[in-house]
Order: sequence, then C-alpha cells, then structure tokens
Amino acid sequence: MILTVTPNPSLDRTYEVPSLERGEVVRATGERMDPGGKGVNVSRAVAAAGRRTVAVLPLGGAPGALVAELLHAQGIEVAPVPVAGATRSNVALAEADGVLTKINAPGPDLSPAEQELLLDTVRRQSRDADWIACCGSLPRGLASSWYADVVSRAHAGGVRIALDTSGRALQEALRARPDVVKPNAEELAEAVARPLATVGDALKAAEELREMGAGAVLASLGADGQLLVDGAGAWFGHARVPAVRSNVGAGDSSLAGFLIAGGSGPRALASAVAHGAAAVRLPGSVMPAPADLDPAAVTVTADIPVDRELGEPAP
Repeated sequence: MILTVTPNPSLDRTYEVPSLERGEVVRATGERMDPGGKGVNVSRAVAAAGRRTVAVLPLGGAPGALVAELLHAQGIEVAPVPVAGATRSNVALAEADGVLTKINAPGPDLSPAEQELLLDTVRRQSRDADWIACCGSLPRGLASSWYADVVSRAHAGGVRIALDTSGRALQEALRARPDVVKPNAEELAEAVARPLATVGDALKAAEELREMGAGAVLASLGADGQLLVDGAGAWFGHARVPAVRSNVGAGDSSLAGFLIAGGSGPRALASAVAHGAAAVRLPGSVMPAPADLDPAAVTVTADIPVDRELGEPAP
C-alpha cells in the first residue's frame, strides 16, 4: 500500500482554450474538475494502476467534501482530517500549444489542534504502508520543519518515505534523510542555489542533494527526461512524446510510477518515465492507466548525456 500525504490539497478546475489573451473573453473548448494536490495525484495514479492507496489530507467546506467524493469515485481510500477552513480551489488554463497557466489559491490556515490531528492520522495510517509519499506545499500554519518531522516519524516506524516539495521545507527535510526526493529542474536549481544549464549540471545538483541527506534523487527535467541518482549509480531516462496536451500532474504520475515499480533502480526509473510521458498526453490532470503507457517509447541508460543543454530537443 502506498500512503500519500497532501497537507494542502485542492479542487482543480482545468479549462482547455485555443489561446490565452489577457483582457479578452476566452471561450473554453473543454473543461474538467479533479481532486488536486501533488500527493492526491500520486494516489490517483497508483489507483489507476490497480494498486491500493490511502490519501491523508485536511479537508474543509464544500470544496473539501467534493474532493473526498471525487477520490472515492476513483477507488481511493481517504483518511480525511477535518479542518475549519475551506479547501482551496485552483484554476488551470491549458492552451492548444501546450502552454499552461495556473492560478493556485493559498489554502486554509491550520490550527495547532488540526496540525496535531494531521500528524496523528499519518502515524495511524502508515502502519500498513510500504511507502509514504509526502507531496506539495505546506499550508499556512505548518512550520517549515513539518516534513522533517514526518520523515523522522516514518523511519522510526520502519516505513520508507518519498518527498516532493521545495524551498525551506525541502532543505529542512533533507537533514532527516528521506529515502527519495523528487524535485523538478526549477526546484533542483533552487536547492543548490544556482542555475542549471545542462543535464550534467542537473546530475551534479542531484549528487549534492544526496550529500545533504537524500537517499535517492529522482529529478524530473520536463521534456528533457528524468535523472535517478542513488547509492548504486546514476541513470537517465527519456521517452518519445509526439504531442503534449497537459503537463498538470505529470511529475506526480512519475513519482507514482517510480514507487509502483519498487522505488529504486533503473526499472523504477523506466516506470517513472513511462507514467510521466503518458500523463502529458492526457487532458487536465487525468492520471494514466496501464493501457495509456508506452514502455517501448522509453529509453533508460547509464550513459548520461551530460553536455545536452536543458531545453534542447532530444535526438
């Protein structure tokens, strides 16, 4: 079972539009409403693969009730933490050329009692977990050390933990030594406080995150592919994607694919790449099912193209 923790979930509305022109009336050609938040998306991808998952998340107000309803409809067990504030609602505008504009609300402010209940719920639900995936930004009220506390508690209970967050929350959590961290290129650059121009730069940054405490680093480089760096070595994965429809949740789908395949080594990286590539071909934040995957389009190699510039078309 894969347990996900989403401290700041959302109700996501995605509108597909031909193009976005500021100040004009834009007519959508398609729309979706999905439960959102990085950990929620991981649970959705795990469930789509036919695996058991439990989603721990604070929920409040009508948007929170709708998030729970949508998750139950997708076969996901929900361990809700009732909060007084309303769950946030986000909007994404997906243009025909693949450009995505997102408007994310801040979310509720969790009280000390709600924070403690959230931690206690994670502890109780983790007893049957093979992995805990803690994902996303922290809501108002939670200290930046909150993820570090969750990592320490997970290890005390003998559970492996994957972390997908950024900024100070990531820096503090690294000291607790999470088993896997999953930054994207921007978050990786932020973590090492310098720009990354090539795949080689990203590789060096991932190695530095391991020195800071990460057991393994699964770095999403967008269209440039993915890197996995752990104690056994480093691998680079890439997939052919003929057209991008929406990249919402693609990184979350990748993390789900990685954990589903065991959470270590090149086989898990191949699964991560396949899931991420499938996600960008689907509308909104739809998570791929096994039938959507194209493993034959995935290449994983230990021969990392260190000189390839990030943003450069793949050969």
